[in-house]
Amino acid sequence: MAAPTDPRDAARAHAEARAHDDARSHDGVDPQDGADPRDDLGLSVPLGPHPPRRVVSLVPSLTEAVAVTAPGLLVGATDWCSHPADLAVTRIGGTKNPDLPGILALGPDLVIANDEENRRPDLDSLRAAGVPVWVTDIRTLDDGLRSLHRLLTVACQLPRPAWLDEAEAAWRDLPPGHGPADGPRVIVPIWRRPWMVLGRDTFAGDLLHRLGLRLVHARHPDRYPAVPLPELLAEQPDLVVLPDEPYRFTAEDGPEAFPGIPAALVSGRHLTWYGPSLTTAPAVLRLAIDHPFVQGRESTP
Repeated sequence: MAAPTDPRDAARAHAEARAHDDARSHDGVDPQDGADPRDDLGLSVPLGPHPPRRVVSLVPSLTEAVAVTAPGLLVGATDWCSHPADLAVTRIGGTKNPDLPGILALGPDLVIANDEENRRPDLDSLRAAGVPVWVTDIRTLDDGLRSLHRLLTVACQLPRPAWLDEAEAAWRDLPPGHGPADGPRVIVPIWRRPWMVLGRDTFAGDLLHRLGLRLVHARHPDRYPAVPLPELLAEQPDLVVLPDEPYRFTAEDGPEAFPGIPAALVSGRHLTWYGPSLTTAPAVLRLAIDHPFVQGRESTP
């Protein structure tokens, strides 16, 4: 295998190679005395001698996770950070176009981000300005639970919240359902014009797999492939799952493109967010999947 050419990829490869090292502590801090902790990419994060007290979040799900765990810790969040509903912090633009001068003006002692949601040049600019940046990297439910634990207890230096234990239990104690070999074949659009769907190696895909669904594009080379609608229809899926984000699919916008195919209209927050929503996600998603929408009326399997 060729060596990674991006330094961030090299850091990730280095972190994965060290994952089996029993000398590394459970909370992700390097065993060397005085060493800075490392984020999910294996990058050292210079947090300093005191717990963070001014945190800016660039990811809606991480915003909710921190705000629910430690109200008042966040001083800034993106325009898309909609939960908790009463969140009152300075808004600093979008996940892909954050207001970097605005973030620096808040004087954060920690910025939290995600490798998929945020642009690396933006994070590099914040680091160059002397701001510690903690990056999460989440592709599965297990990744999410581990990453949330480390983000909250190591990066933010908070006690482990009860909701995280509840989330683990909710997914661990799923009732029996379809096995991976006989579950419904599903297509999961995340955008239209052009149509894009869930492919391989995604957090949302892992949640659906755990609920007994078989993603038609789970082995596609791309994680979010663009697939023309005629090709999607040719797959003859048993179910199409339509979340309300990032594209806002509704009963009037989405199901009509898949005539005769049941459409589960699901909460994007419960399908794609890693945070407190994980505590209720199994029940919320199961309800939508078991009561799909067909040609303008509800239907039960």
